[in-house]
Amino acid sequence: MGPTVTALKLKRTSRLLEVTFSNKNQFSISCELLRVCSPSAEVHGHGNPQLVTNKRMVNIDKIEPVGNYAVKLHFDDGHNTGLFSWDVLHDLGRNQASHFEEYLTRLKAAKASREPLIPLNVQFHDASKD
Repeated sequence: MGPTVTALKLKRTSRLLEVTFSNKNQFSISCELLRVCSPSAEVHGHGNPQLVTNKRMVNIDKIEPVGNYAVKLHFDDGHNTGLFSWDVLHDLGRNQASHFEEYLTRLKAAKASREPLIPLNVQFHDASKD
């Protein structure tokens, strides 16, 4: 077993999770990367990884401890089934550049997007009321 998590800090505005480990490693991992690399069966597809798209603006609503070895992250898109063990978080932190590059490659191959399906903070004008 690798290092243990000694501190977690959610930076909601910048959509980053700061993770500090017992070996003094500290990483800022984007909520998007955490969401698209979730260790859940839904994402991993029982050995056939599913491409998760449109998550650039995803955030974390809640962090729930699971024993002394993991956390369950509740994302604002409703996803909350992945358990992020300390080893998974350490791997995502240490190798986030390669994980993100792989994600972008898969998105490009599928002609998919990181962008949300519905633009955020858009005001609609109802022309029928003019």
